[in-house]
Amino acid sequence: MMRTGAEILADELALNGAGIVYHVPGESFLVALDALSTRHPDIRTISCRHENGAAQMAEAHGKLTGRPGVAFVTRSPGATNAVNGVHTAFQDSSPMVLVVGQVKRSILEREAFMAYDFRTMFAPMAKWVAQIDDPTRIPEFVQRAWATALSGRKGPVVLVVPEDVLEERSEVAPSVRPAKPSHAGTPGAEDLEQIFSMLAEAEKPLVVVGGSDWSEAARESIQRFATSLGLPVVTTFRRRDIIDHRLDCYVGEIGIGSNPALLAHIRETDFILMLNDALSDVNTIGAGYMEGFTLFSIPHPRQKVVHVMAGDGDLNRVFQVDLALVADNEACARALADYPATPREQHRQWSAKLRATLMEERVPQPCPGKIDLPGLMTWLRDRLPEDAIVTNGVGAYATWSQRYFPHYRLHTQLGPISGSMGYSLPAAISAKLTHPERVVIDFVGDGCFQMSSEELATAVQYGANVIIVLYNNGLYGTIRIHEENRLEGRANGTDLVNPDFLMLARAYGAHGERVTTTEEFAPAFERCLASGKPALLEMVVDPEAIHCRYSLSDLRARREAKARAKGGA
Repeated sequence: MMRTGAEILADELALNGAGIVYHVPGESFLVALDALSTRHPDIRTISCRHENGAAQMAEAHGKLTGRPGVAFVTRSPGATNAVNGVHTAFQDSSPMVLVVGQVKRSILEREAFMAYDFRTMFAPMAKWVAQIDDPTRIPEFVQRAWATALSGRKGPVVLVVPEDVLEERSEVAPSVRPAKPSHAGTPGAEDLEQIFSMLAEAEKPLVVVGGSDWSEAARESIQRFATSLGLPVVTTFRRRDIIDHRLDCYVGEIGIGSNPALLAHIRETDFILMLNDALSDVNTIGAGYMEGFTLFSIPHPRQKVVHVMAGDGDLNRVFQVDLALVADNEACARALADYPATPREQHRQWSAKLRATLMEERVPQPCPGKIDLPGLMTWLRDRLPEDAIVTNGVGAYATWSQRYFPHYRLHTQLGPISGSMGYSLPAAISAKLTHPERVVIDFVGDGCFQMSSEELATAVQYGANVIIVLYNNGLYGTIRIHEENRLEGRANGTDLVNPDFLMLARAYGAHGERVTTTEEFAPAFERCLASGKPALLEMVVDPEAIHCRYSLSDLRARREAKARAKGGA
């Protein structure tokens, strides 16, 4: 049967289980949208307000479900706008397929309107980038894209399709089954013996878990392994939902904004078992606010280190470890849990010491201003169902939920390891469209929100009834912290003149609330829940409450004390 390239593409996406396609419509792929709507009306097409929003929604879908999120964008302006989402998927190990409409083949290499070499542009941040110049090869390319996104360390794939390829009719057999990604194996007997031998010799071991690709079975296995042997577990940056925080084995999170007392204890460890995440800059912050690769010594950590990944690209990349294994995450977790090992009292005592550090960290501290942020985090945790999904973008405001909002269920946190501001609202919309039955909360700062606030219109249009909890302190907070620490407090460009967020929300058709005191928050939040529409709850926060560990005045006092000490030396 003759089909257009667009129809072939739509059929292949349907075969591989694409349930939602995020896009900003563009002339280069209109026929593909038409093919989706006419041939596969069960696939929802979500028209976003900016390609960054579409790409971030697709990334969040992949992170949340473990299946590739799909986005369509048009050529150069659309594709360049989507770069941020692809980079997030790359650093966050989220499966994603981005389809880029290209100019017709006859005008390639002629600097045509909106044309660009997308293979070169996306190559450093995607697992695979390809241009499909023959419609009969669309099934082949889609199958490979799906398998590549899901194999090894998951990540983004970019398919570039010229407009005339989508329009051309040809006869090609459809794929007979969905793509089958490759899977790494189970750790061998010798590998397990070596792991448990090092563990038995250790006095202060630590299990580190992170990355994507966590199933309920993998989570249950790793929790059983740690609990039965009395081992402490930390999660990597913005992966707090991997472990149930109520378990005694959970002792915290590494990365930006981590508990300094926990980092001090990690320096005492003599054995690290690192599962399913990279020993990257952000996961090895050990000093200061943003100093990566300082938690362990390079290239040979003082500790014995076992590093397990689904692919070999991140093994022995920076740190030379004692055992580097390529293994499937779920299979590895099950093998660790089932291994006949004997718990050691020394390990239980060590784990209890780290757990006590976490519980001390959770004790609410005084908060500057009229809004008690630690108290609100505690109230929200008690008020929300365990499966509520929480998103955050990037900024010092995110440390409040990082410190005071525990997670109990898997797939309840969406945050960008990549450091992408403007992430949280698109991610929240994606989460609500994927799981309409669950409560979705977006914690966002005033600066972060304004990098994707236009997507509130998308939420209203498609009934994605998220609740935006907005911290309005009139600052780019993280950068102000750097100015206080590095520029003697001289501020340049970090003070914000904000719009009236309440009026903005209502202009989009959303529900809006504003609170200035702790007492106003709970009833305002309940009205947001009851509104039956997307809602924005603005908290007018004192700029002094810039971070969960210190105020602006604290930073200035420290700086002045250092200056006095230096002057007296």
